[in-house]
Amino acid sequence: MGKKRIIETGEKKEEAVKTAEATSQPKSSSKRRVETGVLNVESTYNNTKVVLTDEKGNVLAWSTSGALGFKGAKKGTPFAAAKIGETIGDKATQYGIKEVKVSVKGVGSGRESAIRGFISKGVNLLSITDKTPVPHNGSKAPKPRRA
Repeated sequence: MGKKRIIETGEKKEEAVKTAEATSQPKSSSKRRVETGVLNVESTYNNTKVVLTDEKGNVLAWSTSGALGFKGAKKGTPFAAAKIGETIGDKATQYGIKEVKVSVKGVGSGRESAIRGFISKGVNLLSITDKTPVPHNGSKAPKPRRA
């Protein structure tokens, strides 16, 4: 048969509209405002990962070259890293970040270009620290093969 329709008179409609207007409040941006942050860049031969955190270490935004659509060997290129830096820079401006400390880890070719892409969005750099793990003596050599 179908649904039954209830026709309301003009007075009831006006009351419903008034109550809806009174209860709705303008939405403020859900993102919190952060002044300074930490940009963690991890660059390997095959990929580049960039994570933006606040001073306590809470993640605000992140991106990788694979998330931007790069595939295969193109993920490890400086061009892909620069694009990651630009996207994270856009997200940082939404949070209101003005100053950033940079922590770099890894030996890939996208280390510097990710930082350059990030600062192109108008964020100041406070410091750059290299946290690439370097072995002091390396792992133990394997035993010789038995005959």
